[in-house]
Amino acid sequence: IAPGGARDAMREIVLDTETTGLDPKTGHRLIEVGGIEMINRIPTGREFHRFINPQRDVPREAQEIHGISTEFLFDKPLFKDVARELLDFLGNDILVIHNAQFDIMFLNHELGLLGEKAISFDRVVDTLAIARRRHPAGPNTLDALCKRYAIDNSQRTKHGALVDSLLLAEVYVELLGERQATFGLQSTSVKSAGAIRVGAGRSNPMLRSEPLPARIGEAEVEAHRSFIEKMKTPALWLSFWNKSPA
Repeated sequence: IAPGGARDAMREIVLDTETTGLDPKTGHRLIEVGGIEMINRIPTGREFHRFINPQRDVPREAQEIHGISTEFLFDKPLFKDVARELLDFLGNDILVIHNAQFDIMFLNHELGLLGEKAISFDRVVDTLAIARRRHPAGPNTLDALCKRYAIDNSQRTKHGALVDSLLLAEVYVELLGERQATFGLQSTSVKSAGAIRVGAGRSNPMLRSEPLPARIGEAEVEAHRSFIEKMKTPALWLSFWNKSPA
């Protein structure tokens, strides 16, 4: 606990990558990195997203998964050109990744080629491992978890590092049982990230013509007021009734 009783902010980075294949030892490379910053499990709106020229072709079977072609990556920066910016964004904070072994393997391969220090798995939270503990019967793919928790993944027509990071952030807090109302801001980011890849948007949600009626009446309000007053403490609720604490 920080001085004054405030809890220190916890910074986490939800991260995802796309690659040309399954194993960097056989010559496959990183082609996309996407991540979002969360403070105390709430997205801040700060993001990192880069496409990367792998200096090799993208196999057809890989392109069918993520939709990224060799031609698209031709004019994109090399990993060495974005590595420092990526490392600065990651800092020394916790990394939240789905099937983390895969992404860390590729990131550390690329960092190793530049003589950079490898990312320690001690700072990684693997959401796939969490999902398997919570839902041992599965399935526990990102799409399946979005469906399980009623998270809109309609923008995920292809795998994409930034879109997947945004969706994974929602899945992560669901897995931890800490869903935040502020995830409304994330829906817009998912839409924008999806538009980068597919050039499509979603219609705005329908609004109610009239607000729903209040679910509590005056009797309940008065009962609550009486209960608070009997506590004889400077309760926050009293300020809503324009009364000073006893």
